[in-house]
Amino acid sequence: MDFKLSKYFTDKVLIKRPYIKLEWLSEIKTSYNRKEMQDDGRIRYWIYIEEYKKYLRVVFLEDGETIHNAFFDRNFKAGK
Repeated sequence: MDFKLSKYFTDKVLIKRPYIKLEWLSEIKTSYNRKEMQDDGRIRYWIYIEEYKKYLRVVFLEDGETIHNAFFDRNFKAGK
């Protein structure tokens, strides 16, 4: 695993969204569909999860190494 997990991610996100698989996250920086910087310095990545036929948004903290949040993004449109 080439990333860290924030306390919020392990204590809240993984409990609320147990379907999120860590192996999906291990590929995020090499297989993402889009990447955006937020105004607060956090980094958003989107990756398509074939199993669910949906895009997963993964938010890294400003350090670019720590995952803070992940969820299926109902509003994401590929190619925009």
